[in-house]
Amino acid sequence: MFDSFDAVFLARLQFAFTVSFHFIFPAFSIGLASFLAVLEFLWLRTRRQVYLDLFRFWLKIFAVTFAMGVVSGIVMSYQFGTNWAVFSDKAGPIIGPLMAYEVMTAFFLEAGFLGVMLFGMNRVGPRLHFLATLMVAIGTFISAFWILSANSWMHTPTGFVINEAGQFAPAGSWFDIVFNPSFPYRLVHTVIAAYLTTAMAVGGVGAYHLLRHARSAAAGAPDAAPSPDAARKMFSMAMWMAAIVAPIQIVAGDLHGLNTLEHQPAKVMAMEGHYSSHPDGAPLILFGIPNTQARTIDHAIVIPKASSLILKHDRNAPLDGLDTVPDELEPPLPVVFWSFRIMVGIGVLMLALGIWSLYARARRRLYTSSALHRMAIAMAPSGFVAVIAGWVTTEVGRQPFTVYNLLTTAESASPLAAPAVATSLLTFIVVYFIVFGFGTLYILRLMKKGVQPQEPPADAQEAPIRTAGITPGPAMKLSGEDPA
Repeated sequence: MFDSFDAVFLARLQFAFTVSFHFIFPAFSIGLASFLAVLEFLWLRTRRQVYLDLFRFWLKIFAVTFAMGVVSGIVMSYQFGTNWAVFSDKAGPIIGPLMAYEVMTAFFLEAGFLGVMLFGMNRVGPRLHFLATLMVAIGTFISAFWILSANSWMHTPTGFVINEAGQFAPAGSWFDIVFNPSFPYRLVHTVIAAYLTTAMAVGGVGAYHLLRHARSAAAGAPDAAPSPDAARKMFSMAMWMAAIVAPIQIVAGDLHGLNTLEHQPAKVMAMEGHYSSHPDGAPLILFGIPNTQARTIDHAIVIPKASSLILKHDRNAPLDGLDTVPDELEPPLPVVFWSFRIMVGIGVLMLALGIWSLYARARRRLYTSSALHRMAIAMAPSGFVAVIAGWVTTEVGRQPFTVYNLLTTAESASPLAAPAVATSLLTFIVVYFIVFGFGTLYILRLMKKGVQPQEPPADAQEAPIRTAGITPGPAMKLSGEDPA
């Protein structure tokens, strides 16, 4: 049945499917861990109950997200040995240690403090608990650091030699390997994307409950279950993040694009839709339909010479096209062309949402503008779509190589028959949609339920802290506040 399929294509499809599922969970948990650290810091600083209520609410969602990220990551890593054994053999001396550093630093840090963060609020002091939350947040960043370093090395390999066994091996300092030319740009761009992904999700939840309370109030039956103060606070914090960080991300993305033009020009040609070279200034193609047969962009909407202005800072600067690249070394333009536009388009919408929120805040309508709230709800999943589109742009644009210009994807694959790869792919699809589908559904139900306000006891000086129905020892008694 599957004999007509190419085994390498199926292996690529399987890795793309599993890594797409995996990527959305770390993208959320990186931003959410930092958000939790900020919430707990604000609670310790102000002793305002609303920050603790928000912390407890998002901590549940973080726990589920983190667990699904770990499970999907473990499954994905096995494919290096099953479908990509040749790549693992040749690049193992470089990629293996980088992955090991991630385990020895980030994983151990997260494992050491995650239990305290999730279950220790009623067992340790508040400052120690905040330290645990902060360490988990730092651990998620360190994990991104090493993973992105390994991935970036595959795009811009440096600091290596090819040994007698045909393997990539370190040559001198590991600094050149870790801090390869594209790594700083990719790290900044990806981490900011994670923060914006979290901001959009948090803002969407806050906007949903603001609309819910507005409808209930209009009907004369105010909904007392979720906390309206918490909805306002999370929406306000998310909109500040969108307004401040979205412009920074656009600048970071532009710098990353210039770095890509220097080291992977063919990828930028595909992103821009330039089948042909432009010796007198290249147009910026906003939209169009790639025609692979005619090697043109049909029905294109263009801004003359704007691509040269953006990439070279000169309207008349020449830009090469894919006509300068051998056919067998061209990345698939239609996929890269559209994924890049999805990513950039969502970024522009995030910027628009942030600007709109500033206008509404200045008009004192941040919590009452139903149109703004509806847009925030519509944008809630946008961060996840954007990070997947960005990943597709990055990885498909690198084709036909796994290690750029040195090791092709076809050379990296294991010698497997197409039916074997197809069978495992179908199994992954069924299992992933069942397992992660239920996990995602549970998270959505938590978000719909909203933040449940916790009433402080009548005498906060004497009453024990109540957390999830457990009466703790005296270590968590706080003067004048009950963190339950």
